[in-house]
Amino acid sequence: MGGTGTVGAAAARALTERGHAVRVLSRHAPEYPVDLVTGEGLERALAGADVVIDAAGGTRKVLVDGTQRLLRAERAAGVQHHIGVSIVGIDRVGGPYYKLKLEQEAAIRDGGVPWTILRATQFHPFVAAIFAKSAKLGVVPSLGAPMQPVDPREVGRTLAVAAEAAPTFTIAEFTGPEVVSVRELAKRWRTATGSHAVPLPLPASRALRAGGLTSATAPHGTVTFDDYLAAA
Repeated sequence: MGGTGTVGAAAARALTERGHAVRVLSRHAPEYPVDLVTGEGLERALAGADVVIDAAGGTRKVLVDGTQRLLRAERAAGVQHHIGVSIVGIDRVGGPYYKLKLEQEAAIRDGGVPWTILRATQFHPFVAAIFAKSAKLGVVPSLGAPMQPVDPREVGRTLAVAAEAAPTFTIAEFTGPEVVSVRELAKRWRTATGSHAVPLPLPASRALRAGGLTSATAPHGTVTFDDYLAAA
């Protein structure tokens, strides 16, 4: 689910490469269009499915109501494993979207389908897109708060491995290989892109400054933000 998005597409590719039959589900998927808000397309898309990876994003109607609707359809279809994609630090750092992700995790735990949740740090393309968007206004955000961005392809491969394994009924984490301040990430982005946008100092919450969006103990990938920028 969400198989045309950044990490959903990466997981679909990884599973296909590993020899699995994969159905890409999203509102605009050519073969299996699914609308989590209405439930349209779910019954057909889930028929005979063993595992569902839910990488969809959006509003409450998708993240919470849609997840509950998806899980009901999975129960009816006999799905054996639901894998939710979440975000490292949502229980430490506030904000409306993170609160919705926590509600989504609760829905998965209570959904009646054996489950695994994988929390990942911010994806390299997401971080770069924030800088690119703000640079159109002539500035890039500059914070001392640390981040640990990760390559979505590595997250996709981690999800594929989880799909091949039994449900763990636990929340796992996967991060990028290095912890770097937003200020430094913005500097590297400006250097790599040749942007003349000016750093804009911004305040950060205590939780962010304390590393709320990072993990010192989680398994991590090898692709750095610099690697991503060089290949972009």
